[in-house]
Amino acid sequence: MDANRRGREQTLTALLISPDREIAQGLLATIPDTRAFQVLAEMKSYPPVTTLEIRLRQLKPDVVLIDVASDLETASSLIQFAHSSQPPVQVVGLHRENSSEALVRVLREGAAEFLYLPFDANTQREAVARLRRLREPEVETKPFSYGRVLVFCSAKPGAGSSTLATHVAHAIRKTTGARVLLADFDLEGGTAGFYLKLSANYSLIDLLDPAVELNASAWTAAAAPAAGIDVLAAPELPFCTSIEPTRLHDVLESARLSYDWIVVDAPSVFHRVSLLALSESDQAYLVSTSDLASLHLARRAITLLTQLGFAKERYEVVVNRLSRKDGIGGSDIEKIFNCPVHATLPNDYFSLHRVISLGQTLGTDCELGRAMASLAARVCGAANQEKAEAGTMTGIRPALSQT
Repeated sequence: MDANRRGREQTLTALLISPDREIAQGLLATIPDTRAFQVLAEMKSYPPVTTLEIRLRQLKPDVVLIDVASDLETASSLIQFAHSSQPPVQVVGLHRENSSEALVRVLREGAAEFLYLPFDANTQREAVARLRRLREPEVETKPFSYGRVLVFCSAKPGAGSSTLATHVAHAIRKTTGARVLLADFDLEGGTAGFYLKLSANYSLIDLLDPAVELNASAWTAAAAPAAGIDVLAAPELPFCTSIEPTRLHDVLESARLSYDWIVVDAPSVFHRVSLLALSESDQAYLVSTSDLASLHLARRAITLLTQLGFAKERYEVVVNRLSRKDGIGGSDIEKIFNCPVHATLPNDYFSLHRVISLGQTLGTDCELGRAMASLAARVCGAANQEKAEAGTMTGIRPALSQT
């Protein structure tokens, strides 16, 4: 038991980037013997910085193993980016030979180690030991009170993801009694505050200011109470300026410390803010309706998420406003998406119109309200199951149960 544990502690999780297949295959061939690295994902070409950023946030690897022989300039820029990211990621340069030029360059750009063919086992173990010592100051444990982030985004604007986020957030509060934050990340046209008739003085834009200290006092000032939950509303005027990804990460990490549940109402899945939020989430919900345009965009969104490396356990497909009159069922839509539809919600326009007009939330006295409550109960049940299994399945994220 202790020997197995020590072996796992010596293994570093890694993202491998190697256009040179000989380098990649040479390293991978040694791993069963050295157990120095556990390769979580492999990229066979140099990615754009935005793609690397998303993969790092999704996989959270201990190190990036990058081929610096194929294109030293491109590899150097990626090393510099990974080293300067928050939190920084350690980088190991890979080469065909012991090139002094490449060694000096990659170390100058921020790489911590340099390995080359034939990737000697002892050299790898020594490198891992040095990387381990560099990582010792890091605190990697996460308390059970750490909040969970749920992201709702649509395939097509108007599919109803904001409605789902708003009412599921309230349903989670009713189900658990926990601290819940509804955060509107649609900076150009958010509607959560409108639905709840809130007059908010602050928004996400204020928290993205680096001068603002992210603590409990900041959340008390920025979030407005609404029927038992706190709401971080969208700005009054559309905000179209690009945001800093590391600051967005810090905002969500701070929210996790102040709330048990953070429900993010994000814009269309193709928006950069949504992809960044998805990479930070514990679970995401891709919302579509049954009209052809929405189904088409949802299928494209699923393809995009797959290409970016999001495992299908990380997000669920929800079909909103589905009616028997549409002539299409959940099984038909699953064939279109080539993946499960985890929930369908009825078209209950009049109930929804009534509560929005009053600034209230749906109750279980209507079909849509009961469907929202059922979805919230399943979300909470899946979270409890994941916590129960965490002790025996460390590092494995179970999929949510399907309906």
